[in-house]
Amino acid sequence: MELKNVLYEKSEGIATITLNRPEALNAFSVELINEVIQCIEDSAKDETIRVVIITGAGEKAFSAGADIKAMAGMTSLKAKEISWNGYRICKAIEKLEKPVIAAINGFALGGGCELSMACDFRIASDKARFGQTEINIGLIPGWGGTQRLTRLVGKAKAKELVYTGKIIDAKAAEQIGLVNMVVPQEQLITAARQFAQELAGKAPVALKVAKTVIDNGLETDLETALALEREGFGVCGSTEDVQEGVKAFTEKRKPAWKGR
Repeated sequence: MELKNVLYEKSEGIATITLNRPEALNAFSVELINEVIQCIEDSAKDETIRVVIITGAGEKAFSAGADIKAMAGMTSLKAKEISWNGYRICKAIEKLEKPVIAAINGFALGGGCELSMACDFRIASDKARFGQTEINIGLIPGWGGTQRLTRLVGKAKAKELVYTGKIIDAKAAEQIGLVNMVVPQEQLITAARQFAQELAGKAPVALKVAKTVIDNGLETDLETALALEREGFGVCGSTEDVQEGVKAFTEKRKPAWKGR
């Protein structure tokens, strides 16, 4: 796999994808999007990988979003193409049947904020900044910001951020539920890896089922969602891992998960 815009590392069951265009604040090009999707697909196939971390190179930005320079001469067709590429990368993250952690090390603006919201968890440095700033150039969020942001922080706060295009700091983002935790900049990757290692120590099938049930259940009515949960509970109950989990609990030892 040849990668020019992304760094991709695997260690101790964790895959780390680093957006690597620091000179452009890790703005998304089509090439960068395609490379991230390749890494996600590789992580999906690799049974040794339990958790994925996505971060940005340098200290200034996780990602400043879509490359605004590429928007010169914007047309309706071009706008839809940009939106479709954003949909592809965010959907690849959501469809991955493994937890994904965004380690946000600076600006997460526009598409950068939207990509982070497609992840399961967001850990931010105290220097991180968030914003759906598209309104400032006459656009609306096109990579899921109007929808995922609303689901995370509620309609009123989402409208405030989308309508004003203002940028908020990491602490404010944590207060409204946009991020899970805030840590000092120098501790960001360590904190993300520690959390990833905690998740990697859980039963893989149960993690996969939990992600599917939570994400799919959110999009339907409560009764249907509860039916999804019962089905998922049944799937987990048929695994070797649940037998191992019960046995390890009674023997007071750590379980040795098989992922089946």
